[in-house]
Amino acid sequence: MKKFLPISLLLAIFMLASCNSIQVSYDYDKTVDFTQFKTVSFHGWEKDSEKVLSPFDKQRIEEAVKTQFESRGIQYVEDDGELLVALYVVTQKKTEQVANTTGVGGGYYGWGYGGGYGWGPGWGWGAPMSSITTVNNIDYTVGTLVIDVFSSADKKLIWEGRGTKTVEDTNPTSNEERVTQSVTAIMADYPIKPLNPKK
Repeated sequence: MKKFLPISLLLAIFMLASCNSIQVSYDYDKTVDFTQFKTVSFHGWEKDSEKVLSPFDKQRIEEAVKTQFESRGIQYVEDDGELLVALYVVTQKKTEQVANTTGVGGGYYGWGYGGGYGWGPGWGWGAPMSSITTVNNIDYTVGTLVIDVFSSADKKLIWEGRGTKTVEDTNPTSNEERVTQSVTAIMADYPIKPLNPKK
């Protein structure tokens, strides 16, 4: 397994403010004719993946990846596929500071109706006299799913897709939907496009 790991693994981790949309990047070997590959197999998961993902989530990811290849006319086979797919997830703990400012007190100054002659200087609502700012720390986890595709003949990495987003605790139904959406986004720039793309 170690000989399959790309050098670019650590480059896949980057900050996602507090937005939950997935951030996708990819790279591939432009000298490869991707149309020549008709079958794909899983090479497996990187060591210690079970510490990050439950067996259910691993299965969801595998099924989503399999569906993406089959939508491109590339058949999944248990063994000896022309393509080999290796999967792994990297997580990183993050802390974000959120500041909240609250006004205290009030003033009756500024521009108002005065003098009986029209608008002019007078008493009215103005800016708060003072404010209090509180800072809270929000802890969250950023996860990066890496999909590596190798040519089985020479064990050469030919495509790599990475998707990074915040990790949420959700119900199983939501997890399945999120996995499908995430894998679809990561595979969107694979050189072979789906045969029947959704409109």
